[in-house]
Amino acid sequence: MSELWYTEKQTGSYGITMKVKRTLHTEQTDFQYLEMVETEEWGNMLFLDGMVMTSQRDEFVYHEMVAHVPLFTHPNPENVLVVGGGDGGVIREVLKHPSVKKATLAEIDGKVIEYSKIYLPETAGDLEDPRVEVKVGDGFMHIAESENEYDVIMVDSTEPVGPAVNLFTKGFYAGISKALKEDGIFVAQCDNPWFKADLIRQVQSDVKEIFPITRLYTANIPTYPSGLWCFTIGSKKYDPLAIEESRFHDIETKYYTKELHKASFTLPKFVQDLT
Repeated sequence: MSELWYTEKQTGSYGITMKVKRTLHTEQTDFQYLEMVETEEWGNMLFLDGMVMTSQRDEFVYHEMVAHVPLFTHPNPENVLVVGGGDGGVIREVLKHPSVKKATLAEIDGKVIEYSKIYLPETAGDLEDPRVEVKVGDGFMHIAESENEYDVIMVDSTEPVGPAVNLFTKGFYAGISKALKEDGIFVAQCDNPWFKADLIRQVQSDVKEIFPITRLYTANIPTYPSGLWCFTIGSKKYDPLAIEESRFHDIETKYYTKELHKASFTLPKFVQDLT
């Protein structure tokens, strides 16, 4: 019996490959090609348009680092928005903060939510929490229609192709600023420095024009291109490197710690040069 392997081509000349146990579901949705695959190494994995979105084994890294860095930076985050993130992982981490009264998920593709609940239950299980409002629709438009509403906004998007292309524009970051309260914070994933240096440089430049405090931090996510992943944080008032020790409280994590919070902003020289 022949072995089945799935390869994600991360550039035109480089990719990662994983041994597949079985294909769980495939579907061309209204927005993208969705695949749920059970793999030997990473458990169940979600692919969109041939790109790894999340896996059961390493999903906690991305979701914890998107959520906890801005939420511990803000002194009292009560109203939080997640743009994208239909797998539910960021929402799960947001709800670990007792100050959060409401978490809104704006996901354009309802099929991502539907099949994540089935095949990634550990990730999507908190989408039914009473503090969560799920809006199936365009996150870009939701931002455009919001003003002075959110304490923290997290952009959990795919790479800047297809339905996510507008989520990497200066106009979108300006809309986020308007949707945030006067002391609001936002964070967005901005890909990796090995293959997308120009993207990171552009995001940093655009966000700096809008937010007085703009910083870049990293995490190790083995199933993402190169394994070194970047996040841009933009803040109107609070510096993630200047928060007081008393701000931290105990939550259950597998990757994030209060020591790592600050350490993640210490960048390799070639990444620092992109800021």
